[in-house]
Amino acid sequence: MLFSRRRFLQASGTSLLFLSARRLSSQAPPALPVAPMVKEFPGISQVSIVQGDDRRKNVCAALAAIDDQILPKLRQKKYVVIKPNVVNTVNQLACTHADALRGIVEYLAPRFRGPIVIAEASAGDTLEGYESFHHTRLPGEYRDQKIILVDLNRERRFEAIPLIDFDLHVTPVRLAARLLDPDAFVICSAVMKTHNAVVATLSVKNLTLGAPLHNPPGEKSWSDKRRFHVGVRQNHYNMLLTAQKLQPNWGATVIDGYEGMEGDGPGSGNPVPSHIAIASTDYIAADRVGLEAMSIDPSWVGYLVYCGQVGLGNYDLKKIRIRGAALDAVRKKYRLHPDIDRELQWMGPMEDLPLKLGLRWNGESKIFG
Repeated sequence: MLFSRRRFLQASGTSLLFLSARRLSSQAPPALPVAPMVKEFPGISQVSIVQGDDRRKNVCAALAAIDDQILPKLRQKKYVVIKPNVVNTVNQLACTHADALRGIVEYLAPRFRGPIVIAEASAGDTLEGYESFHHTRLPGEYRDQKIILVDLNRERRFEAIPLIDFDLHVTPVRLAARLLDPDAFVICSAVMKTHNAVVATLSVKNLTLGAPLHNPPGEKSWSDKRRFHVGVRQNHYNMLLTAQKLQPNWGATVIDGYEGMEGDGPGSGNPVPSHIAIASTDYIAADRVGLEAMSIDPSWVGYLVYCGQVGLGNYDLKKIRIRGAALDAVRKKYRLHPDIDRELQWMGPMEDLPLKLGLRWNGESKIFG
């Protein structure tokens, strides 16, 4: 059933959503509503923003700007895993650029002597994506860094966690074990994009939907990635469950916004020349800053709101310190996906269920029984 913006606002019955919709159309800066906290993330999160005309240098400088945050954790690990975004194998705008990976490797080179594994579980053929986007050139360019490229789907190592399906029944999903290895320092190499189901995709989306596996090429078809796309609400909750599993092993993230994507993201949108890179050891804080740079209302991105509520990172700007370029200097207005009205249904009431069970009304008070 189609759900117009007018019907969405009427169903929600809250001034907050009305103000959010006005904010989107007027291009005013977004504001975060008060959300009930389950657990606070400790301390203040440091996020760097670098703006410049060289993608590789932006990425390297953004990581260097939070050196004091990265090094204490990096020194405890045996190797680095760089998780790129290879959502498809043909559209470079949608995927991690080789120069972004070069920027990460050049940051690591004087600081870490261990092996570097570039690891992805693409929705297509990961190795084909590596070749298409010239990721395969890096091992030869940086021989001292001992770089290897791994297709997590072919590697077949996984840990299973429970998600929910469309009917809210438990369903298992297989996550790549390498992204959960306590010996690995996981660096997310994300791309700044709008999204056709969850409004925006940055660091957390790259990890949570990159971790589920599917069949290697040539074998019977199956995909645990499909288990996430089961409903406008379930998508967000399943990403929270996955993020809770992965978060203890997150090292650092860098969001490449040199050329972001607007409109029909995450695979077929149009370029936006933001010319920035954002980095942090707090993925949630980095994504919050990324949304600000895209002028997207952070209250609209359910999975990030949830991650902030349960303490996986800081989602409140009051608990984020920005190093480098000022937010006001890098903001651009990203056009959202044409299905944004339907994407925002997660915020409104559920209308597809009968009245709540377990409640009786005696005329004066509700009785639970």
